[in-house]
Amino acid sequence: MGHHTFDPSKAAKLEDPESRYRFISREGLLWALNLTGNENVADLGSGTGFYTDVVAPHAEHIYGVDIQEAMHDFYRDKGVPENVELLASGIEDLPFASDHLDDAVSTMTYHEFASKEALSELARVLTPGGRLVIGDWSANGTGEAGPPLEERFSVSEAVSALRAAGFDVEFQAERPETFLVVGVCSE
Repeated sequence: MGHHTFDPSKAAKLEDPESRYRFISREGLLWALNLTGNENVADLGSGTGFYTDVVAPHAEHIYGVDIQEAMHDFYRDKGVPENVELLASGIEDLPFASDHLDDAVSTMTYHEFASKEALSELARVLTPGGRLVIGDWSANGTGEAGPPLEERFSVSEAVSALRAAGFDVEFQAERPETFLVVGVCSE
């Protein structure tokens, strides 16, 4: 399942608020993160920075992490907020010290990196009590939008994987095409 990346030649498609907010709203994302304004946050698979731009005004520092430099190029052309730092990296080997991040968010990218190694790495770099917010395409969806169904995970699969990596699941919801999970890094 999963582990593909988004085609950078279609990056402009990721900037459409009507289609993006249909699946994960700005309000829902900020509610799940519950930021105070003092956090170091990583946007995992940040792409064009669409959701990074939503989070940036509410965090001290945000890292836009994407494995594709072409996505960072698109974001740079669009304009990157001052408190955003772009990093080219996979999730399995993040360039952070242990306990460096207060929170991390993955919007529609979990299916691209979901693995024991990636979740273990996130548990390493998040502070105890740090939140991992995952909004992604559901395996129980119709497949009319997003990646093919065979590349998706169900909310129960995501919750099981998070728990196995040492996260306490604070919230989970399945929607018609997507799911939302909030995991808290245990000590």
